[in-house]
Amino acid sequence: MGTTLLVILATLVLSAFFSGMEIAFLSANRLHIELESKKGNFPFNLVSFLVKRPSRYIATMLVGNNIALVLYGLYMPEVLDPILGQINIAWLLLLIQTVISTIIILFLAEYLPKAYFNANANVMLKWFALPTILFYGLFYVVVSFMMFISNSMLKLIFHKDIDEDQPVFSKIDLDHFIQENTANKDEQEEVDHEIEIFQNALDFSEQKAREMMIPRTEIMAIPVDTSIETLTSLFIENGYSKLLVYEENMDNLIGYVHAYELFKKPSDVRSILRPVSFIPESMTADQLLNQFTKEKRNIAVVVDEFGGTSGMITLEDVVEEIFGEIDDEHDTEALIERAIDENTFLFSARQEIDHLNDEYDLNLPESENYSTLGGYITQQLESIPEKGEKFTLGHLRFEIINVSSNRIEDVKVKIISDE
Repeated sequence: MGTTLLVILATLVLSAFFSGMEIAFLSANRLHIELESKKGNFPFNLVSFLVKRPSRYIATMLVGNNIALVLYGLYMPEVLDPILGQINIAWLLLLIQTVISTIIILFLAEYLPKAYFNANANVMLKWFALPTILFYGLFYVVVSFMMFISNSMLKLIFHKDIDEDQPVFSKIDLDHFIQENTANKDEQEEVDHEIEIFQNALDFSEQKAREMMIPRTEIMAIPVDTSIETLTSLFIENGYSKLLVYEENMDNLIGYVHAYELFKKPSDVRSILRPVSFIPESMTADQLLNQFTKEKRNIAVVVDEFGGTSGMITLEDVVEEIFGEIDDEHDTEALIERAIDENTFLFSARQEIDHLNDEYDLNLPESENYSTLGGYITQQLESIPEKGEKFTLGHLRFEIINVSSNRIEDVKVKIISDE
């Protein structure tokens, strides 16, 4: 009986090891492993060797786990038979033995080790790198035979060729690596800025055009029949280098003009008109950047689902999604954000919702239908409020300080209760 118990204990330990190392391998940050390996860290050198052969590694863990489970199944009845000897019904005895054996193996060799190894993936891979390599070598012939059979069947039945394993580092690996290495560091402005650039780059492909665009109400555009003298005055007064051009109305934009074209002494606006790209609101930042590069343009008009003008976006707006605000000599507008007291603030209505939530913990609802404070208020009220109007939305009290004919300018916000 003593030998049988030792065998069962050993099989449980081995099954837990193989199950844990399998989930640790799947959860580990491969970029972190490779960087540690490049530093000459011996355990990570072994792990790096395994990471570059994922199919063979997983197969090794499965073979080891199945051997342990078979041995466990063979010896477990010897322990349970004396305990359950009073049961004379064969099928009931088998059922109870199966349930008890399954509960033990699921809890001790599956759930617990997988939960722990998953939470400490890189550490577990480092600690158990050597025994893993030993099992890798021990089962090498068996695993090779299994892989040959499975690959042959896949090729014969499904006509699918299996490529050699290639080490791949995804943006998820980079994101996890950054978070792991900055979680416990003191806040430093320079470091934080570098981290922000990394994270912005990782999220770049998820940013939509509607989140980056200049809204229609803020677009400065001119009719195509504008005189050259008037156009010159507009360029001088506003400091812009480009102006959109429309025919009849803003939903019929036909191009844009560049200030440099005025040096050619054109006779009218149409003669210096340049084509403009039209993109949907749902286009992502990386797609837009590729389109700008391919078409050699740096300005696009964003259209809604009905083909109407929703806004405009420039190459600078796209680049700012990674590097943050890029100010040029004409970017003089400063958005207001000022704390009046502990619970009261004065904001420009153009302040971004996510910025206000991050900086002031306002817990404003976020939605794809709006991105700014003014957009949130307009969405909730379904109208543009008047100057001096006060109202409550959720746990916040709003007062409209300034408003123009078609948009909210400045808003006072007061926290009146915890959400």
